[in-house]
Amino acid sequence: MNKNTYDSDVAFIKALAELLRENDLTELQVKRDYGEDDSLNVRVSRMHPAPAVYASAPAPALTPAAGAPGPAAAPAAVLAEDPASHPGAVSSPMVGTVYMQGEPGSPAFIRVGQQVSEGDTLLIVEAMKTMNHIPAPRAGTVKRILVEDGAPVEYGAPLVILE
Repeated sequence: MNKNTYDSDVAFIKALAELLRENDLTELQVKRDYGEDDSLNVRVSRMHPAPAVYASAPAPALTPAAGAPGPAAAPAAVLAEDPASHPGAVSSPMVGTVYMQGEPGSPAFIRVGQQVSEGDTLLIVEAMKTMNHIPAPRAGTVKRILVEDGAPVEYGAPLVILE
């Protein structure tokens, strides 16, 4: 590898890092082929802080029943602390940006306490300039909305709790 190729590769990697930062991405991977048996394979990634979880309604206080042993309440406490483990959690099928309404200024698709039918749009996740409507997997009541409008989400992150 000559000095010009090295300098070009360093500039290329710096440009990838800048793209990562400007577009709020977590990872980029690129392969550059220079010819037979000569290539550059680059993976640039960064850590994001854990996404904040927002509850639209206060969670009920967990108090053990009279005479109930303390450890029996532990599974309920764990369930309340981790929305992803809730059986009614609707998770993000992709990495993207959440939008709570179809267009700015229009009403939100859902609100806490609202009844939804299977297939109703809960919210939109934008990924690569494509608006992906996230449907309700089953009928139920919206108990919690765990994301804010315009917030980035990761694959598998809990979005909404339906019961």
